[in-house]
Amino acid sequence: MEWLFKRKKEDSLIDEEIDMSNLPQHIAIIMDGNGRWAKKRNLPRTMGHKAGVETIREIVKTCSKIGIKYLTLYAFSTENWKRPQDEVNTLMNLLVEYLRKEVEELDKNNVIINWIGDISKLPLICQEELKRAKEKTKDNDGLTLTLALNYGGRDEIKRAIINIAKDVNAGKLDVDSIDENTISGYLDTANIPDPDLLIRPSGELRISNFLLWQIAYSELWFSDIYWPDFSSKHLLEAIKDYQKRERRFGSIK
Repeated sequence: MEWLFKRKKEDSLIDEEIDMSNLPQHIAIIMDGNGRWAKKRNLPRTMGHKAGVETIREIVKTCSKIGIKYLTLYAFSTENWKRPQDEVNTLMNLLVEYLRKEVEELDKNNVIINWIGDISKLPLICQEELKRAKEKTKDNDGLTLTLALNYGGRDEIKRAIINIAKDVNAGKLDVDSIDENTISGYLDTANIPDPDLLIRPSGELRISNFLLWQIAYSELWFSDIYWPDFSSKHLLEAIKDYQKRERRFGSIK
């Protein structure tokens, strides 16, 4: 796939649709609806996941074009292991395929590959491709693309508490000094700002254990569109809606 990152006429149309001076710094997306998209077309669920990868390509491209700094995609949750084994295998294979096919273009276009979650539970080949992609793109300074893999908000907080307790016991951390910033520093997202905008397609109106600590003041945007049908147009709609909102963070303005 060849990316056309140079400014063209369609790029100027994007600029006209949104306020480029008021972009969310970090967009997080719960990629949902692949299975239902496939079922609606009498296709196997695995075909929905394959179609969803094409959407990832488009959304990453658009975020990079317009200057979004962080994009986090909920790719595989700690609960997704409960799915049929063939579906889990398909998801793991698609991850490897995506990284192998896209890393060169992502690197060329200044994208940084990152992940959150306990990837030690993933197949070894997935771990290796993730580490290779992260190493290859580590010196870039454009969009940071974070894949949430074997990720759950509760699991992340649990792991953070365990590590905090270990450091307290080892004398590395004073228990009375622990505050919200301390906890944030022990999370998988320690070096990533909290999401400004959380998007969930597919018609579901829940968070599903995603970034529970980090989305305390995120703006939420829901859509009935299944993920494989989600496009740059829908992304821009979400950003435009975000730009109409007044973010007060608990204060009065």
